[in-house]
Amino acid sequence: MENITIERAKLEDLSYILALQRSAFITEARLYDNYNLEPLKLTMESIGEDFRNYLFLVAKDQEKIVGSVKARDTGEYCWIGRLMVDPEYRNMGIGKKLMAEIQGFFPNAKRYMLCTGNKSISNIKLYESLGFNICGEVHDESNPTVEMVKMVKENEDNL
Repeated sequence: MENITIERAKLEDLSYILALQRSAFITEARLYDNYNLEPLKLTMESIGEDFRNYLFLVAKDQEKIVGSVKARDTGEYCWIGRLMVDPEYRNMGIGKKLMAEIQGFFPNAKRYMLCTGNKSISNIKLYESLGFNICGEVHDESNPTVEMVKMVKENEDNL
């Protein structure tokens, strides 16, 4: 873990983030027996569009990208999305480190929000350990077999 660094993603990182995303989200696809999940369908064009609208961070082991997360300020809250860690690097604290760093880029947000699958117990436990609480359910009309939970964390510094 001491070799892991977190930095702002660059445009040239996107193809590696996209490959990591496919590797990381395949476990979610297996959990739901649904390989039509949005993160598995993204293209270079769509992740490029995200890159223009979100701040991306990457976790690196030397030069290898082993984790990523994105976020943006909506004016009402900071939306955090697609936290992912290479399956070979999971349970090493990289996800927690990425979450702490991304929130640090948005210190003025009143709250942080994210969604995760309702069957993704390990994800839910991770987010709860970071101060997030389930505040509702989200249904993806394009993928009705996957139910999501919305989670929120109040920014104690801005209450």
